Amino acid sequence: MINYTRKKGIVYKNQFHIIFCPKYRRKVLINGIDDRLKEVFLEIAKDEEIDIKAMEIMPDHVHLFIEFDPRKSLHSVIKALKGKSSNILRNEFPELKSKIPSLWTRSYFVCSVGHINEKVVEKYIEQQKGV
Repeated sequence: MINYTRKKGIVYKNQFHIIFCPKYRRKVLINGIDDRLKEVFLEIAKDEEIDIKAMEIMPDHVHLFIEFDPRKSLHSVIKALKGKSSNILRNEFPELKSKIPSLWTRSYFVCSVGHINEKVVEKYIEQQKGV
């Protein structure tokens, strides 16, 4: 059974897999920066009411599996995660400022995470013809 999040006036399952990289895909998320980034993401998530289901910090990219209230825009959630983490890490780790002009690239990858796949949806739609 799927566990939906319930809030006043809304029931949802709004999950996304997000990937983004440091500027120039530099391998700067190492030597304690990766551990601190995890802490920072959890702090931001708490402030922004984002549920981080899974997180992996690689030297040159970040994977996040998140869920949040669909009344928030996906772009604003990503902007909060990237913007706030960049400010904090660049202040705490000055070496980042000398290696790259900004911590994150402007781009990101996002994929909605559902509990059914494309084939199931296609089959369901095809079956509706006879209903």
